[in-house]
Amino acid sequence: MAAAATTGPGFLSPTGVEIAFVLVGLATLGAALVTVTTKQLVHAALWLVVALGGIAVEYLLLTAEFIAWVQVLIYLGSVVVLLLFGLMLTKAPIGRSPDADSGNRWIALGVAVVAAVSLVWVVVDAFRTTWIDLDGPTQGSTKVSGEILFQHWVLPFEALSVLLLAALIGAIVLSRRNESTDASDTSDKGQR
Repeated sequence: MAAAATTGPGFLSPTGVEIAFVLVGLATLGAALVTVTTKQLVHAALWLVVALGGIAVEYLLLTAEFIAWVQVLIYLGSVVVLLLFGLMLTKAPIGRSPDADSGNRWIALGVAVVAAVSLVWVVVDAFRTTWIDLDGPTQGSTKVSGEILFQHWVLPFEALSVLLLAALIGAIVLSRRNESTDASDTSDKGQR
């Protein structure tokens, strides 16, 4: 009985960091939901910034500063900028886009629920017997993250950079094709 009283805070007495983690998580989830439900593409991109920023704050609350800054630099700094450039280069509509909704919300929701359940099941099953060595180096530290990144994850990061480059080139090609068809349409109208 006395040992239970000296173990420290439990589930019913959360710390300030735990409360902040839950609140930021809820705000991030709300921003993510708005991202996928809004009919304005630019607003969706901006809400994506909020959602990805919330994930970076979650990493900071977990004391994984290196991963938080990687989140900010790679996702907020490059992926969202690439997305916004793609929207600008392809001349996406600024206001409401009625054609942005295909009407398959229930199918998409079903696929999302099945994917989420599958991912949670795989992660729980994969890490069921994994224990963190609390006496070793911090898992989110720069040293450990750098070693893991450059030993095991170099190829996926390089593949991601090639994919992002291909997406940017594709957006430029699409915008050039639209400009050339617009120019030929106006020259055809002038000849008639």
